[in-house]
Amino acid sequence: MAIDSTPALLRTSTPANIHDHGRLNRRTPWTILGLSLAAGFGVAAFLGSVGATDGLSLTLALALGTVLYVVMITLISRQIEGTRQATDRFVTAMVTIAFTVAIIPLISLLFTVVTRGAARFDIQFFSESMRNVVGEGGGAAHAIVGTLLMTGTAAIISIPIGLMTAIYLVEYGRGPLARAITFFVDVMTGIPSIVAGLFAFALFALVFGPGVRMGFAGSIALSVLMIPVVVRSCEEMLRIVPNELREASYALGVPKWLTVLKVVLPTSIAGITTGIMIAIARVIGETAPLLIVAGFTASMNYDMFNDRMQSLPVFVFTSYANQGVDSQAFLDRAWAGALTLILIVMVLNLTARLIARLFAPKLGR
Repeated sequence: MAIDSTPALLRTSTPANIHDHGRLNRRTPWTILGLSLAAGFGVAAFLGSVGATDGLSLTLALALGTVLYVVMITLISRQIEGTRQATDRFVTAMVTIAFTVAIIPLISLLFTVVTRGAARFDIQFFSESMRNVVGEGGGAAHAIVGTLLMTGTAAIISIPIGLMTAIYLVEYGRGPLARAITFFVDVMTGIPSIVAGLFAFALFALVFGPGVRMGFAGSIALSVLMIPVVVRSCEEMLRIVPNELREASYALGVPKWLTVLKVVLPTSIAGITTGIMIAIARVIGETAPLLIVAGFTASMNYDMFNDRMQSLPVFVFTSYANQGVDSQAFLDRAWAGALTLILIVMVLNLTARLIARLFAPKLGR
């Protein structure tokens, strides 16, 4: 027979509708949250009325309400459900608070960029460049084209190198060479982007002379930043492929290179695709290296090997830093450029998820 450990006083003083057979019902935590937030707003309003704070502080009210909720839900749960369930509710509340605190800046950023960038998010912005534009009007077509060309070229350079390096480290790499490659990949992962820009600038200055600016140099700088990310992400995806699949392939007489091509890569293609898209999203917003090696231009340029090439991050930076007579027009273009960059990254991530779903191995019959 189960023994009811709830104190007699609590059984008589606790309303029956807040719990069901020793468990809080689904509405009780939400009720406690609402009452706690109301109490927090009440305390914050009182402090504002007596001059302790500068009016009603929304942040203070939410903080007080949150702390009160954590305390109340833990105490009530401990009295009704026991110590173990109370601890679970306390940890759940803390994790939820941490997630909310982490997501608030992202939501605020997206809201700010969308609301301010919508003013110039029009056809003209995507179809015109800034050539001969000193005030209102103009667009970022030259910057969008430059970003897609330089990032696409960097991806063409980085993906094969990074993927083959990861295959070597996982499938073939043994001894000092593999350890040296791993060490240098770790070092490259942490280098500042400005260093990659200076490296590309020095490299092309030795070949073409000082002061050279071109889009291909920007792609080289981006590939220096992208390769270690591709290597690390692909390496981790290849390592989680079960060894039983490799051994089964070897038992059938399949050579190692064909096993990697037909078994290992198809099994990990979903994670590899996601890692590659993360690497592209990592470099597509870089400003410093492109400002050094690709330069700044207000005109359209499709030639990667000739003259300066604009990019969206540099466009946003220069629009904000070098405002003309009509400063609001420059700010509107900067926010619209930032919104465009976010949408490009979002499309890349959605494409990665679609590719991963289409090419992931089918486990069912």
